[in-house]
Amino acid sequence: MKTFSLTVIAAVGLIALGLFRPVQAATAPIVTMVTVKGTIVIKLDPVNAPLSTANFVKLVKKGFYNGLTFHRITDLSPGGPDGNGKIVQGGDPNGDGSGGPGWMIKGEFTSNGVPNKLTHVKGAFAMARANDPNSAGSQFYICVDPCHFLDGNYAVFGQVTKGLAVADKLVQGDKMTKVTVK
Repeated sequence: MKTFSLTVIAAVGLIALGLFRPVQAATAPIVTMVTVKGTIVIKLDPVNAPLSTANFVKLVKKGFYNGLTFHRITDLSPGGPDGNGKIVQGGDPNGDGSGGPGWMIKGEFTSNGVPNKLTHVKGAFAMARANDPNSAGSQFYICVDPCHFLDGNYAVFGQVTKGLAVADKLVQGDKMTKVTVK
């Protein structure tokens, strides 16, 4: 008990002197995505998907997404369209699903050896990729509906906190006019 008390007193003293800062959890960046149909707000998760979050934030700060389109609006439900697996996908500078930023990042999902606990719930924000698990770059998708059949195979790295109805109204070719991060 005496050792614990001395440790606490020493830590408080160091903090007061500005010589020590307690470890804090990573701050969750908030993305505001203004589209032609309205605004979508997304809270990113740097704890479960630090690479995806850092990559996305880097691109947003460069203005990469401003003016890009949502090039894919589809129902991914296994067995065909049934209204239970809708996603909206964007982030391709080519506008057709073939482009990226010029680099790729490691896929942060369980089948790729990363213990990401996030799942494809309604409003999930995730990295799109090709067949290679480490081929994500700039393309992302928003799950308008739950898409749990994708769990463990794609990196979810955020959650829509406002504007999911806006995402549901988007059609292929609609633009992101301005994307910012705080």
